[in-house]
Amino acid sequence: MNLQVIRQIKAALSNLQPEEVRRTAERPLAIGLIAAGSAGYAAMEDFLMPPGLSDEKRMELLQQLHRAGEPGAPAQFDLIFYEHHLPRVPGGIAFYEALPGRTIRAVLDQREELGLPLARSFPPFRRPVIDHVIQTISRENALFALATALPNVIPSLVQIPWAVGEFASDTAILTMNQIRMAFLVAAASDSPIGFREEKAEIASIIAGAFGWRALARGLVGKVPFGGGLIAKGAVAYAGTYVIGLGLERIYRFGYGLTREEKREAYEGALSDGRNVTEKILASFRKVDAA
Repeated sequence: MNLQVIRQIKAALSNLQPEEVRRTAERPLAIGLIAAGSAGYAAMEDFLMPPGLSDEKRMELLQQLHRAGEPGAPAQFDLIFYEHHLPRVPGGIAFYEALPGRTIRAVLDQREELGLPLARSFPPFRRPVIDHVIQTISRENALFALATALPNVIPSLVQIPWAVGEFASDTAILTMNQIRMAFLVAAASDSPIGFREEKAEIASIIAGAFGWRALARGLVGKVPFGGGLIAKGAVAYAGTYVIGLGLERIYRFGYGLTREEKREAYEGALSDGRNVTEKILASFRKVDAA
């Protein structure tokens, strides 16, 4: 392994803050429920607390749920659900018992900042939030893979707070972001968060970083001039995406993807990564031409 890159990865990791992720995910929520009757309230509570939860977990979650007008309810709520056939509640989310996906999408579209604590506490939000995290980090890594080739263009288009300019190696930046993804996926999965808590997953990400790097270099060398950028971005996207899928599997079941599952997921993600990278490059050209 390249010792310089290892040192850069170590320096990059010092900029990650799992404690902040933990604080965000463990934030207690006050959720208001508005229904026409007991059946409506029961439907909302069953949606948020599906079968399979332990009695202890249900009691914990019930502390965050408040039916309209109940004694001791907080004066303000982080989120309000109301039955869709009732008059609209300002700032509230319409609850569709028969269309739970519609309700979940509305919450995450309108209150994205609540995604992590909702996913950690309430199972229906878990997979949608994790999928969003994986796709977002994969797109970011495609962008940063291009940043090493277009250093004068990227800063003018995007500003990501945790990106540290002194890291010469794109491998260090991509690996740092993948480990940040590990913290976020663990948080959304109601799993322990942190370097020590996720040491096995983090070690696997670091070990795999050089494999993705070699693959990207090999592809770039085989692609005609100009197409190498697309290959580089696509590999960064696909590699990150497969890592994310593996993390989700580990935190949900306790084991990761098989070799065959990784291969199949990578092939599909590589195609998506090409499309994402082409769109990023197209946006660069538009800005450059303006």
